[in-house]
Amino acid sequence: MAKAVRVSKKNQHQSIQHFQPKRISPLTENQKRTFDAYDEDKHLVLHGVAGTGKSFISLYLAFDDLLSKKSQYEKIVILRSVVPSRDIGFLPGSIQEKIEVYEEPYKTITDHLFGRGDAYGILKRKGQLEFLTTSFLRGTTLSNCIVIVDEFQNCNFAELDTIITRIGTNSKVIFCGDYRQSDLDRMKEREGMQQFLSILERMEEFAFVDFTAHDIVRSGLVKQYILAKINAGL
Repeated sequence: MAKAVRVSKKNQHQSIQHFQPKRISPLTENQKRTFDAYDEDKHLVLHGVAGTGKSFISLYLAFDDLLSKKSQYEKIVILRSVVPSRDIGFLPGSIQEKIEVYEEPYKTITDHLFGRGDAYGILKRKGQLEFLTTSFLRGTTLSNCIVIVDEFQNCNFAELDTIITRIGTNSKVIFCGDYRQSDLDRMKEREGMQQFLSILERMEEFAFVDFTAHDIVRSGLVKQYILAKINAGL
């Protein structure tokens, strides 16, 4: 991970104007399918095993689009459920401090994509990046933005239904998740994801990409572990 770059207030505005993520190319066929579907202006459902880069490439595509000269979007919204406690009361601190715990993966990805340790914070301060939870979504309309719904296997049907009905005009939505990693305890809640997907499958606006163990790019160890787990029927 690159070290944080200190930018003086005098030069900060000029530096931010040229903010661009590193150029990333797809590493697997399903990653390429994701890139192509995004370029075709499809809403996306990226589903599959851990370590396949679903969140990483979603953020990359969103940043690359948002910060292009011809972008039609104003910001990126990262959205997720805060399972195991949707009211996040079990964590110490203020509401903002509790929410920040769930932001860490996206901060790491963002800082890596821009090669600087303050990228996530700068984009948030500029209003080009926002993190929301399903606990505070009702009454919100998400217009002119790219919405990334991460770990959506941890959302019940009511949450997913709320999310999709909050999408406003001129917005794109990307769902990322893996049913194998659901933190939901009740079977009825787990089934909500499948019910939701059965609806999206009827909509031509959505493109589905199913990532398998062969798409794992995190490490060779992770890939071999996932393959062994699948072969063991677990």
